[in-house]
Amino acid sequence: MNHNDLGSFLRARREALRPADVGLVAGGRRRTPGLRRSEVALLANISVDYYERLEQSRNAHPSQAMLASLAGALRLSVDERDHLYRLAGYAPPSRGGAGRYVDPAMMFLLDALTTVPAHVIDDLSTMLAQNRLSQALLGSWPLGEAREGNVIWRWFTDPASRALNVAEEHEAIGRGYAADLRVAAAGRGGDAVADRLVADLLTASEEFSGYWQEMTVTPLRSTRKLLIHPHVGELDVQCDVVLSSITGHRMVVFRPQPGSDAAERFTFLQVVAGQNLDA
Repeated sequence: MNHNDLGSFLRARREALRPADVGLVAGGRRRTPGLRRSEVALLANISVDYYERLEQSRNAHPSQAMLASLAGALRLSVDERDHLYRLAGYAPPSRGGAGRYVDPAMMFLLDALTTVPAHVIDDLSTMLAQNRLSQALLGSWPLGEAREGNVIWRWFTDPASRALNVAEEHEAIGRGYAADLRVAAAGRGGDAVADRLVADLLTASEEFSGYWQEMTVTPLRSTRKLLIHPHVGELDVQCDVVLSSITGHRMVVFRPQPGSDAAERFTFLQVVAGQNLDA
């Protein structure tokens, strides 16, 4: 690992960003261009001291998971992310695989969506990023984790994950998840992560096993859903899917149905979420 090049690259990318580029408020006059080190550390969920040591090339050896977090925090392109991995002595990760990295275009859209819930998942439906309203609607999910952060795994193994959806839609949702996972697993061509997820689901859930044996192959698409939130009530939404052509990640946007009051209820949800954060 070339520590000097790694630190210089991180510093250059940090200084090239403005707070607005990452969804932050500038907050007064700045003595130097770009983001502060503390802001990058916050976005990457690491300590300020550790990030400073990385930039200053002082005895810091980042893991691959930390590099993925830094790539997302600094809004690196896929090529820049791959360069960061090489500078740290790692082979670049698969462009379609799981991990904390989300390409900058997706992160820009996610930051810009402030009035509706939205989140980013990978091809296996592992949660990679959430906006504030997604956290208010769904709760804060572990990001990039193989099991706790996987939407399909939680749907079939944790009954509480279905509480938001009306019971009449549970079967259609479950079938849709199984059909979408079959597309992803086939697309990965024998990938160990995908194969292990399918095998574990077959063992853990008879319901999933039944849907899987139907051999349905249908990628995740825009779907109308009726949600019941404990604080804001009924939400009539269209779950739209925006696909990244670079990584294969999907952004799921909860769009209010025309003629419904879901938009007003999302506004109330935002207020409730703000009160909970300030409490």
